[in-house]
Amino acid sequence: MLINLNKYNIARFAVVSPEVRIADVPFNVEKIKEAVGTGLENKCNFYLFPELSITGYSCGDLFFQDNLNRAVEQGLLDLQKFTQQQAVSIVVGAPLRSLGKMFNCAVFISNGQILGVVPKTFIPNYDEYYEERWFSGDGDRNCSFIEINGMEIPFGADLVFQAKDFPLLRIGIEICEDLWSVVPPSSDLALAGANVLLNLSASSEYLGKAEYRRNLVVSQSARCHAAYLYSSAGPGESSTDFIMSGHCIIAENGRALEESRRFSFNTQMIISDVDIEKLNSERLKNSSFATGRTQKQYKTIGFEFGTVSSTKLLRHIPKLPFVPRSYQQKKEVCEEILNIQITALSKRLKHIGIQNVVLGVSGGLDSTLALIVCAKTFERLGLNKNGILAVSMPCFGTSSRTKINAKKLSEALGVSFREIDITDTVRSHFKDILHNENQTDLVFENAQARVRTLILMDLANKLNGIVVGTGDLSEAALGWSTYNGDHMSMYNVNSGVPKTLVMYLIDWAKDNLFSGEASQILGNIMETPISPELLPASEDELVQQTEKIIGPYLLHDFFLYYFARFGYSPTKIMMMAKVAFGEKFKNYEIKDSMKKFITRFFVNQYKRSCVPDGVKVGTVALSPRGDWRMPSDAVMEVWLSEIDRFEI
Repeated sequence: MLINLNKYNIARFAVVSPEVRIADVPFNVEKIKEAVGTGLENKCNFYLFPELSITGYSCGDLFFQDNLNRAVEQGLLDLQKFTQQQAVSIVVGAPLRSLGKMFNCAVFISNGQILGVVPKTFIPNYDEYYEERWFSGDGDRNCSFIEINGMEIPFGADLVFQAKDFPLLRIGIEICEDLWSVVPPSSDLALAGANVLLNLSASSEYLGKAEYRRNLVVSQSARCHAAYLYSSAGPGESSTDFIMSGHCIIAENGRALEESRRFSFNTQMIISDVDIEKLNSERLKNSSFATGRTQKQYKTIGFEFGTVSSTKLLRHIPKLPFVPRSYQQKKEVCEEILNIQITALSKRLKHIGIQNVVLGVSGGLDSTLALIVCAKTFERLGLNKNGILAVSMPCFGTSSRTKINAKKLSEALGVSFREIDITDTVRSHFKDILHNENQTDLVFENAQARVRTLILMDLANKLNGIVVGTGDLSEAALGWSTYNGDHMSMYNVNSGVPKTLVMYLIDWAKDNLFSGEASQILGNIMETPISPELLPASEDELVQQTEKIIGPYLLHDFFLYYFARFGYSPTKIMMMAKVAFGEKFKNYEIKDSMKKFITRFFVNQYKRSCVPDGVKVGTVALSPRGDWRMPSDAVMEVWLSEIDRFEI
């Protein structure tokens, strides 16, 4: 599959720490060109190099030598011609003179032109750094242009570079110490619209500094809702009393996408695809960012980024965006989620001063998680778990497997259990509304759900308790609930947990919170097909399987995350799904599931507009009082028409 990255607002960048010889400009220029040649094999058009990469950072008083300065200008001319031949953009570090002063600069060269020169703002002069001996800072410059090889080039830390062929992409530049300052220039550049921040660095190495540096880069990318590309000089710069390691990092909105291997004398390169649309989405939603003001005026300089088409996306797209990627994180994340749910329910019970809860248990995933949360809540509050009433309400479609699992799990957790067969009650209701029992339509199904809710509500009143809801976030997104049936409760502990995360939590609980029979029952529940069990079963075989009706939850949760979290178009989400799942789903399955997701999401907003209180767990939530405000009458045609036109 050939992907036009620009079409999906994804930009590919390379960050390089090249092999360097101190003061050997021709050698260094050749290594820069070699690195670009290697990157072109990965369809990359844009390259960042370290601070003073043309000369080497460690030149000392050689920076004052005219020979070195002439070599720099010749090297820049050579790189201009090279970028024109290769149709690429590069940002390199160079010492440049202007009106009797020397500046430590980033030089932006694109398609044969030097488009702008950004001087370092903060000049370090402490510990092993002695830059004030050679360099002036941006505040010391006397003009807004610098002459290089007879050409006047825009000059200053007030430059933002915007791709003319990729309008969303805006680049800002700072140099090394700038990031370590109290107020980094990149913060102001971000407010001026730069969503990709570059840092050319020559950071010395000592014990513990790499972690500090990494945290600094990652946190600045989060604070600025930006990508932060960091390139530091390598061991070839090491001289006298300090060494450098060639640390390169690509971070995006608080997460490191790629990081180089340090301490290699050979050229090191990392390449990653940055999602510019994701960054802009974060900024649009953040009111603090919207009210921020820049401290100075910025000049915008246009450049040609170039189209990047590739058969491979150089960023990880997880199949399960709601589920932690790292196994090492599993315990920490699962404990955190359960703590959120338990604390939320505890607060509600303490506030209203009751010691009883009622919930329906079906032997399925959602009610199992809710029951675990209730049991752990009562343990934390020191309440008798007899105050938890788990109610099984079998009817026409209930299988013996789920009924037995519901009963056994309740007993294993030490909570009260009651089985109430609702078949006669539902039949009586059919008689009241003149509905033929053999007509297994929506009325047939929803009547069962509403009778169950009626029983739970009345039991809660009788016991002076509340009904704990079990419906999950995925069901809310798809409207997979009966209005005023399982749609309703007095407090929902699962409202912020999507189906794939429900499975993950139960699987973890099976191995970590429980043992013996309880663990075995949880394993059996995990293996049971997801079903509402509302249609009559044949010889205890399920005739209803949810995912055969509405599509795979794997896809729906994937769609939900990127649709609600970042506002991506169906086209982009389907492309990402194809990359993430590979051959697991056919193209038509992804497309059909997307159409079902959009349709169900829009037509069922009215259900979400009146859901009961429920706890937010992750960054995606659909409460009308919290994260999601959408009119119930919104028209979906703009989204559906895009799906129809899309070809994967």
